[in-house]
Amino acid sequence: MARNKEKLVLLLDVGPSMHGVLPEVEKVCSMLVEKKLIFNKDDEVGVVVFGTEETNNELMDEVGGYENIVVLQDIKVVDGDLIDILKKLPRGTVDGDFLDAIVVGMDMLIKKYKGIYKGKKRLCLITNAIHPTKDSLEGSKEDQVGTLAVQMTAQGMKMESIVVRGILSQDANKRIMDENDRLLSIFSKKTRSRTVYVDSPISLLGALKTRRVTPVTVFRGHLELSQQMKIKVWVYKKTQEEKFPTLKKYSEKAPSTSKFATHQVMVDYEYKSVDDSSTVVPPEQRIKGYRYGPQVVPISDAERDAVKFKPEKGVKLLGFTDASNIIRHYYMKDVYLFIAEPGNTRAILAVSAIARAMKEMNKVAILRCVWRQGQQNVVVGVLTPNISQNNKIPDSFYFNVLPFIEDVREYQFPSFNSFPASWLPNEQQQMAADEFVQMLNLAPSGKEEALLPEFTPNPVLERFYHHLELKSKQPDAAVPPLDETLKRITEPDLELDFENKSVLDSLCKHFELKENSKLKKSARRLLPEKPSGSNGEDGNGNVSDARAVDSIGQEPVVKIEKIGDLTPVQDFEVMMTRRDNPEWVGKAIREMRDKILSLLTNSHGGDNYLVAVECIIALRKGCILEQEPGPYNNLMRYLYRYCQEKEISTFPKLLASMDVTLISKSEAVDSSNFTDDEARRFLDKIKPEPKD
Repeated sequence: MARNKEKLVLLLDVGPSMHGVLPEVEKVCSMLVEKKLIFNKDDEVGVVVFGTEETNNELMDEVGGYENIVVLQDIKVVDGDLIDILKKLPRGTVDGDFLDAIVVGMDMLIKKYKGIYKGKKRLCLITNAIHPTKDSLEGSKEDQVGTLAVQMTAQGMKMESIVVRGILSQDANKRIMDENDRLLSIFSKKTRSRTVYVDSPISLLGALKTRRVTPVTVFRGHLELSQQMKIKVWVYKKTQEEKFPTLKKYSEKAPSTSKFATHQVMVDYEYKSVDDSSTVVPPEQRIKGYRYGPQVVPISDAERDAVKFKPEKGVKLLGFTDASNIIRHYYMKDVYLFIAEPGNTRAILAVSAIARAMKEMNKVAILRCVWRQGQQNVVVGVLTPNISQNNKIPDSFYFNVLPFIEDVREYQFPSFNSFPASWLPNEQQQMAADEFVQMLNLAPSGKEEALLPEFTPNPVLERFYHHLELKSKQPDAAVPPLDETLKRITEPDLELDFENKSVLDSLCKHFELKENSKLKKSARRLLPEKPSGSNGEDGNGNVSDARAVDSIGQEPVVKIEKIGDLTPVQDFEVMMTRRDNPEWVGKAIREMRDKILSLLTNSHGGDNYLVAVECIIALRKGCILEQEPGPYNNLMRYLYRYCQEKEISTFPKLLASMDVTLISKSEAVDSSNFTDDEARRFLDKIKPEPKD
């Protein structure tokens, strides 16, 4: 049995407090199995859910206890059926105990692989950890967790805990959360475990590492500081671009029922003489040629080897410089990690001493690197100290490749000083532009960075994996729409725009937009010119040209291109029916959304509420027709939160009285995440309370 195969047990909290994020849990777990089917098809996965009303696990039958825990899937090789199970997780009715779930998962791994498997064994726990765990029969909870940690280490298991908090934990007991966090931290300290806290659907999708790449050294040797001083180091790749999986050509000629058919297409090339197409040129009579202008210059292998640059393998120090001299945007390619040779105490102390001295003096090192013997290119880069905050992890270095002069692209832009004074921005315009740029900052001061790289999945790759899994079951399936959570990564943030509406208004106020007449195409250029001597009445003109002119004349004189203030519903409906450009639908939805927000925020005493509700009803109808429920559902949830924050009660009651609900799956089958019951419950929240 290969040691690189992974045996994984998913421990999923499906209690009532997790129902709001279970759709995202289903997505991330499904993505994990989808990637395993591509990259690690021999891995084995089991699924355990806790927080259910029923109980179904072996420990319950053997020793009792461990209630409200169900083994949905025993540990087995990943397949398409497992994805279907993960996409339909049960909704529990009781608060689960994550410690009991960990014990059940450990028991499954021990019983199946004890003494026969020494590869990767992992537990993955996803919970909000806001409910109390059961008291231990012997000793404290900390003692129980310590015992589990010792057993986990002895069995060679790792654990990954993803704690989902955010909005779900606002009403939770802080004392219980602190106790649970303390218990999880014991696992992190005593075992090879990590705990990650997430507070949004986007970060949840990226928190579970769905594909793990085994680190491989690119260099093992000496870091030469001088002829007399050398340190043994190992070099790994810290980051690497994630690319699409390699697609191979597939042949349908082989019988589908054959167990030995590989279906691979073998490609072979033959080189034939120009003079005689039937004569095949053998390899020893071929020579490579390089184009030089109109001619081809032949270069033999011996000549090519003679001029080839052959540097010696090694990593050498060229010198030190101030960190301020290395510009961040000069970094190229991937990041490398330099560590001291494992187990070499002298090398570890030497690396730590140099790294801390460089950090204290704000210095970086410039290195010349040749990773392997026979490598034709030399890499010059910067070595930056990485001081560890964990006593168990030694200090190290980060290495980034720097460009040669041929790699640098200098783009020259004219200075504002070369423009006329009338073109220069005034103080108010400069301030409005600065505020607009600061509004788009993903890492504003005092706030947590949005779209953290380690928690943000690649939406292109995730969509590809999902489509691949879909086509494995339905070969003729069309490309599915982009998932709502992934849309939040690729599309503008509605809440950000609303919160900074004053900044956007200020920018529009200080910068007047005018149409550039030079770029405007005249109608005369769009129509073919008449040949000399002809007129429009002789009937000898081109028939297609005449039809083009007639079609232009038949179009309505007035086209709605923007939702106005007088008839917003009618303008929206006209824009939604336009099909001369596919962008009109998206533009109409965005403008109607902005119009609704403007009516609500600029209302005085509720004078705009009726118009806003009419616009919401029109937007709902349009989103259903286009099967795009995302913009409407996101808007409704945001309006409800806004009314709660501003203590507005009249508008939600008006929505409830007109039976305006979320768009459910029955109305948008393939793109809505809400069932009819969930859409109805949203309406029940905003209905007015009955009077006595």
